[in-house]
Parts: sequence; structure tokens; C-alpha cells
Amino acid sequence: MINNLTKKLTVFLSGTLLFLNSCGGKLPGADAKKYPPDPKLRVKKNLEEGRGFRLDNTIDKIRGNGRGGNFEFASSNELWRATLDIIDFMPLTSANYSGGIIITDWYSSNDSEESIKVIVRFLTNEIRSDAIDINVFYKNCRSEMSCKVSQKDGVLKNELRSEILKQAAIYQKQNKDKNFKEYNPSGNQKQN
Repeated sequence: MINNLTKKLTVFLSGTLLFLNSCGGKLPGADAKKYPPDPKLRVKKNLEEGRGFRLDNTIDKIRGNGRGGNFEFASSNELWRATLDIIDFMPLTSANYSGGIIITDWYSSNDSEESIKVIVRFLTNEIRSDAIDINVFYKNCRSEMSCKVSQKDGVLKNELRSEILKQAAIYQKQNKDKNFKEYNPSGNQKQN
């Protein structure tokens, strides 16, 4: 009996020592008084002491403390502009240019039991048929408690893709025409 109790006590003490050793000899939360309760101040203190990490100086870029930047404007991307113009009748849930995605909210006509939601992902900035991935979801509600959501590849998806690509091509042509300069061999360029 004493031998069994000794074994249990030894295991318990060994476990306690391992736990304390893994914590640097301190119990968790013992230094809580040294850290400010405000999360922003804790983050600042941790960064000053070298205990934090940053991903690509994101905080500085958000605050405007970065060293210049790569500015991309959605208005210069013909596919993005065309997509927003084509689905402008639908309310947007999310439009993230840097993430390359537009998500609409559920939309239906006033008397319809069916609503649609469109998600457009941009795979490239080039105007071509595989540049955008469109998903169309249908929600059919017979009553407020009974709704069924399904994704369909149908006519609407193809029409959206076609209209977006047509509009993007028009924007691209307008942009090229606006920036076109006729070549003059004498070195003087005249604009059209």
C-alpha cells in the first residue's frame, strides 16, 4: 500500500515539475499586473519588446505609415467595372477588389417566391471567357419557415458572363481609343 502511494506521489510531483518547467517556473497569469489591460497597449508593448510579429507591416500600411504603396484602383479594371454595372440592380453584400470577389445579397422581384444570389470571382484581369467564375444560387421559399437553397448552372449564369464580357470589351475599347496617339515620324505626336 505504501509502495503504491509512493508511486502515485512520485508521478504527481514529476508532472507538477514538468508543468512548472514548461512555464519557465511561473504559473500562467502570474505576470498579469505587468501588462496593461487595454489590448492596443498590450500589442504595442509586445511589439516593442520583440514578442509580437507582423505580417508585411499591415498595421503601418493601414495607418498610412508605410513607405509608399502599390495602389490599384477598381475603376481601371474593365472586368470589375462591367460586373458592377451589369449587376447594379442587385444589393451587394461584399465587393472586395483586392480579394477579387463580388457577392450580392438575395434578390427577388416583389411577387416571386424565388430569390437569387450571385457570387463573381475574378481569376484574371484579362477579358476572356475563363476570367470570371460565376455562381448563381436560388432560394425558393414557399413559406417563411420552408426555404430551399440550390446552386444551378443555367441560362442566367451564361447570360451574366456574356453581358459582363461584352461590357468589359466596350470599356477596354473606350480606354484604348481615349489613350490612342497617332505616330508621326517627324517626332511630333498629335492626339486624336
